[in-house]
Amino acid sequence: MSVFDQLIGQGHIVSALSDAITSARNGGETQEMTHAWLFTGPPGSGRSSAALAFAAGLVCPQGGCGDCIECRTALDGIHGDVEVIRTEGLSIKIDEIRELLVRVAWAPSVAPWRVVVMEDADRLTESAGNALLKAIEEPGASTVWLLCAPTLHDVLPTIRSRARHLQLRTPSTEDVTQVLIERDGVSPAMADFAARASQGHIGRARHLATDDAVRSRRNSIMKLPFGLSNIASAYKAAGVLVDLATAEANAFSEVKDEQESQELAQAWGQGAIGRGMVSGGSKALKELEKEQKSRATRMVRDSLDGSLLDLATLYRDVMMAQAGISDTFINNDLAEQILRLAQNTTPEATLEKIAAIMQARTNLSFNSAPLLTMEALMCILAEPSHHASAV
Repeated sequence: MSVFDQLIGQGHIVSALSDAITSARNGGETQEMTHAWLFTGPPGSGRSSAALAFAAGLVCPQGGCGDCIECRTALDGIHGDVEVIRTEGLSIKIDEIRELLVRVAWAPSVAPWRVVVMEDADRLTESAGNALLKAIEEPGASTVWLLCAPTLHDVLPTIRSRARHLQLRTPSTEDVTQVLIERDGVSPAMADFAARASQGHIGRARHLATDDAVRSRRNSIMKLPFGLSNIASAYKAAGVLVDLATAEANAFSEVKDEQESQELAQAWGQGAIGRGMVSGGSKALKELEKEQKSRATRMVRDSLDGSLLDLATLYRDVMMAQAGISDTFINNDLAEQILRLAQNTTPEATLEKIAAIMQARTNLSFNSAPLLTMEALMCILAEPSHHASAV
């Protein structure tokens, strides 16, 4: 067993990280081992998993056995010398980085290295990125920075120039299918469907394969294009998309928000006999509410982004049908509707619609209003093609 067993279809990454761990155990910074790493790759490729596995390998006495307490706590993000930075909000701000820099200045407590895993380095504000840059330029002797981002261009040029870059690949449909069957006990047919629909995103594939509610929600989204006939239907479809995303975010947030608020209030003395919260408690609760609102906003945007990726696979299938290729459909369950849609539009129109979906994703990433963005997109998807081609 190894900490790298969970990395699917990433042999080149495992090789590089294994060499680095071996070099690190021999001491000092070498060609294989350096103090700053940048993991990039498409969503679901395993950026964070690779970084956490590397962190476990660095703090494990055996170099990443996967069984010892050091490996297990590092992979769970609770090891004393592994700091995992996850943001559920829209950005990582400079105050958070300043607090982090104070903590990572400490020497390791039990391991030879103090490792910082930042799962969303692309969400650093410019000022936060500059603060982090200084720490990477002048690293502690035993501190290792592991940054994760979708692409190189999502990180400040000055940071990426000082970090070793590892590019993860999207796992193949076959690899994801095999993992779902062997690790999660999913039936071969369901595993194949989930692997195709998720486009190599292992986390999404697992949710699709094991959660009826997730499959039902996706099914509702995938049927929307077939009902687009005019502006009214476009606006209605946009509303459905945003409502589904909001409901998904609220279902997660309601329980977590209440629990966080109660724990924070108790930490500030609420419920203690004879008194309420101590001074500063109300301010802390307001800050928490602000963070929770930011998290909910991000969750809605992330949910919508996933919906847009699903819709893109449908129009990709339409393109395949228009090219006379129907045996490689991602959405086999919708084959009949896809073929009808392909007959009623042109390849040029389909390409324009795929481009519009990608542009909507970009707009969402720049904090455009979700409902307006979805309405604009659905109006484009509802546009008729005046020169349908035979399939």
